[in-house]
Amino acid sequence: MEYAQFKIGESFKTATGTWRCTDVGTRTIAAIHIAYADGSPVCADPSWFNGPPYAVVEEVFDAYDFGGCYTMDDPEPF
Repeated sequence: MEYAQFKIGESFKTATGTWRCTDVGTRTIAAIHIAYADGSPVCADPSWFNGPPYAVVEEVFDAYDFGGCYTMDDPEPF
């Protein structure tokens, strides 16, 4: 994905599963992991994905990570 494709509240995929963008910074984005690669949720209580603040850890993605991110519309890259 390109930096401009990340939007707060929208989901994207990586090799580790599905993520939801929670913040777009100047050169980075923050996201929460919402589902593993097999589709199972990261936690059983969906209220943990409500925020901010979030009950799950927000991870930071930078320009080096964007190449491993895919929109939800992309065909399965893995």
